[in-house]
Amino acid sequence: MIKISTQMAINTPEEYLNSIAEERKTPVSKLRDTILENLPKGFEEKITYGMLGYIIPLSLYPPGYHCTPEQALPFINIGSQKNFIVMHHLGLYAFTDLLEWFKAQYPKHSKYKLDMGKGCVRFKKTDDIPYVLIAELIRKVTPEQWIEQYEKVYKRKS
Repeated sequence: MIKISTQMAINTPEEYLNSIAEERKTPVSKLRDTILENLPKGFEEKITYGMLGYIIPLSLYPPGYHCTPEQALPFINIGSQKNFIVMHHLGLYAFTDLLEWFKAQYPKHSKYKLDMGKGCVRFKKTDDIPYVLIAELIRKVTPEQWIEQYEKVYKRKS
């Protein structure tokens, strides 16, 4: 559960979509639909980090997130920020080859320059979100692959 204000708590994806600015509802909803239509079996949608989240549930990965073991393992989040729509995709951070593929493909799907942090993609122009590319990206990592990569990286840091 997240709190948008002292009077409003967000518990479901639908409540989240209803809480965002009107001009962002359509692109965020379309981004959500793109993810849900292409998300490999095993991931689940939840409200996490104040956004729409796509996680590996504790039923599939009981150790949970190493920082907060009672929390499911995060993978993707999307949300409406002040100046952009954001997609946090931890696979882009964890898989070098996936990041390189995404960077190479992006210009083929968008007329705007890629605006990206380590694992987040910012969409300032909501009329040019590359939904086809995102659909392909979402299909590329299964829960099993994410768990394997997560454990490799986490064990290296431990």
